[in-house]
Amino acid sequence: MVTAPDVGAPGRATVDPGLGGRGPWIPNRAMIAARFMELRKRRGLMTTLTALTIGLPTLFLVIKLLLHALAPRSYGPVGGFAVFTSLVAGVLYIFGFIAAMTLGATAGCSDLADGMFTQQVVTGRSRVALYLARIPASLAIITPMVAVAFTVICAVCVFSAPSSFDFQGTTVPLGLSLHRYEAWAADHPNLIICDFPYNGPCPENEPEPNAPLSRALAERQAAQNYPTYVVTYNSPPYGVMIRAGLWLELAMTIAYVFGLGFAALMGQRMVPIILMIVYEIVFRPLLLSTKVLHLINLQRPLVIELAVAHFEPAGIGINYGIVNGPAGLRDSSYLVPESTAVAVAVIAAWLVVWTVLGSWRMATRDA
Repeated sequence: MVTAPDVGAPGRATVDPGLGGRGPWIPNRAMIAARFMELRKRRGLMTTLTALTIGLPTLFLVIKLLLHALAPRSYGPVGGFAVFTSLVAGVLYIFGFIAAMTLGATAGCSDLADGMFTQQVVTGRSRVALYLARIPASLAIITPMVAVAFTVICAVCVFSAPSSFDFQGTTVPLGLSLHRYEAWAADHPNLIICDFPYNGPCPENEPEPNAPLSRALAERQAAQNYPTYVVTYNSPPYGVMIRAGLWLELAMTIAYVFGLGFAALMGQRMVPIILMIVYEIVFRPLLLSTKVLHLINLQRPLVIELAVAHFEPAGIGINYGIVNGPAGLRDSSYLVPESTAVAVAVIAAWLVVWTVLGSWRMATRDA
């Protein structure tokens, strides 16, 4: 006599149609390692990520090194603080953001595209754990890539920095006290002090002068722009590099979680990648530089870049910022004002919400 096997008997794969499946919802080391290896084996994806994060800034620096070696009088030193800010804010941040979102979108729906989702579900593992395993596995890929690219930029910008700071043909001493800086400005009234290094309007909203300033006005200008002068460097300081590196890794983590949840929610990879690239290149600068007067309170939580820019190290300057002065400093007055507590809350909310949405969609998707 044949009897029906017991439900859940050993050796039988059972599928729990509920939200979690069997087993704990926290992923174990084996699940994370399996997802890591699955992504690492995608050669096209790894090549693209490497080219966007490490290849672009390295290629830029190599070209500058060759030009400086061939024609040192025409092409100045490769490194320096200005090159550092340009590569960090204008290259690594933008393309690293795109690379992290692309990796997230691939990790979020690769099992669907490959037809492996059903096989993962029938193992009985928690679907939430299957989703959460993708976060540490992918961060173990994108975080070292960004770190390597950032290390290359820092090394070249420090060891190839100019030995002195030159502005309009005049060598400017750096690191002076306020009194000594005022004295130096008084001895050089032929420079337009409103241009060096300056991050705000001229005194009493006066137009920018076209003639040499008097000694008294030069001293007054120097006292006003001294806070900007003290963050003018030949090469990036160690403190700024450390803060910039942590800031980049934070931005890449947000981008990855965003891409992962967005792709898992849509169930496909190509459309989310295209939409996120358009958002990053086209809409991001508009959202950053446009203040919607009656929607500012709504703009703060919805535009994650406002919260990210709040933690931007002083003097780095986001790519679409208002740049003033030779140090590449940006005027942050165009940004929507936001407190540290609000910025932290917005970043935490984005990470939690997109993780919850992605795991919920995976838990409720038909196998």
